[in-house]
Amino acid sequence: MSIENRAEATAKNIEGKAQEIIGEITGDPQDKAEGQAKQAEAQAKHMVENVKDKIKKSID
Repeated sequence: MSIENRAEATAKNIEGKAQEIIGEITGDPQDKAEGQAKQAEAQAKHMVENVKDKIKKSID
């Protein structure tokens, strides 16, 4: 488990959520879409870390 990778993913998720909200408030669909994409990227990074954790546990 990489705490650094999880922290980066969490930061990316927060950034994406903020950008999505700004896009909703301003009515900018591109900002909203980019925010959602950042959130999806963060979720994928978390999933990768979860898989790494499961593999490590099975080896130990």
